[in-house]
Amino acid sequence: MRTFDLTPLYRSTVGFDRVFDLLDTVGKAETGGYPPYNIERLDEDDYRVTLAVAGFSEDELDVELHENTLTVTGSRGEADEGRTFLYQGIAGRSFQRRFQLAEHVKVAGASLVNGLLNIELQREIPESAKPRKISISGEKAGNVKILKDADAA
Repeated sequence: MRTFDLTPLYRSTVGFDRVFDLLDTVGKAETGGYPPYNIERLDEDDYRVTLAVAGFSEDELDVELHENTLTVTGSRGEADEGRTFLYQGIAGRSFQRRFQLAEHVKVAGASLVNGLLNIELQREIPESAKPRKISISGEKAGNVKILKDADAA
């Protein structure tokens, strides 16, 4: 896999640290696929992240948002001590999943239903960042002097 050295760009730019951090993490895939998850777009500004967390209770799950990084952590105690499994196909190990959120995306809520953790996300663009119409004011037609070909030369 190729790696890129972004050090020269750090010297000549100011305020783009977050962009460079994102570029650094693009090539680094998360190890493991546990727990499986879905990301849905419900409409233009609403999203949902759903994680399959069978066997976890609300007390064992933690959802945290810090600097546009959504972190979901599940920690299980050793409740299976003393139990003998002939076959154990239901994964119940601890995990940590991270999702990079775009700017202005906020967590609207989270719910645990039937072993699925649903995290509702909403994009809220502030008024100052939305496109706005700029009015064009012109001069009155009486103040405009029209030049003829002979006058222009």
